[in-house]
Amino acid sequence: MTKQILVTGGSGRLGRVLLPLLQAAGDTVRALSRTGSWRGDLTTGEGLAAAVAGVDTIVHCATTNGRGDVESTRNLIEAALRAGRPHLVYVSIVGVDRVAIPYYRAKLACERLVEESGLPWTIQRATQFHDLIVWMCASQRWSPAIVMPKGVSFQPIDTRDVATRIAELTDGPQVNRPPDMGGPEVRDASDLARAYVRARSGRKPVVALPMPGAGIRGYRQGLHLAPGHAVGQISFDRFLAA
Repeated sequence: MTKQILVTGGSGRLGRVLLPLLQAAGDTVRALSRTGSWRGDLTTGEGLAAAVAGVDTIVHCATTNGRGDVESTRNLIEAALRAGRPHLVYVSIVGVDRVAIPYYRAKLACERLVEESGLPWTIQRATQFHDLIVWMCASQRWSPAIVMPKGVSFQPIDTRDVATRIAELTDGPQVNRPPDMGGPEVRDASDLARAYVRARSGRKPVVALPMPGAGIRGYRQGLHLAPGHAVGQISFDRFLAA
């Protein structure tokens, strides 16, 4: 059955991959943005009433890296409640309830809002995207070496794998908390950085340094990993090769 679906963050890393999957399934998709066909501002609530009107499912991918995520999610929920009871699918991160960093605290607060919203809801947690590892390395392009946190591993997952799961979730009823999603392999952060350098035929050294803070401590403990749910199919090396 064809569904009316609203996607927030449609121009983001995940949204750009998700939109064509939903359209290919025959669904009518609205991508919320400040300048597109379906205009709306999550931070102020402007335009949300029209955007959510008549939709069956809302996929909430938009993020402000924690700065305004809670207020944006609250505004979206309030608009959805006034419009009816659409299924709200929220994309979150593995470990938001265990790793003490501000962004994760904001994501966890958003999860609580979704759970208590009164809407049919599904929250899908995934490990970090491959793009995050690339950003960590590329942001140090002017440095003589790439510095990575010592004793920390990541389980990066491809946005295409996550988008496929989200598309499946929009096609069914609420699931509340489906199993977490992790990438196909857990790898040391320095090893991932070396793979990045090799993929670009570079010679920049990679240095692992101990880093302070409760968040890094949680990472060292592996609280952001989901090794028992390594369902991603696209490895970091394959991602780099593409």
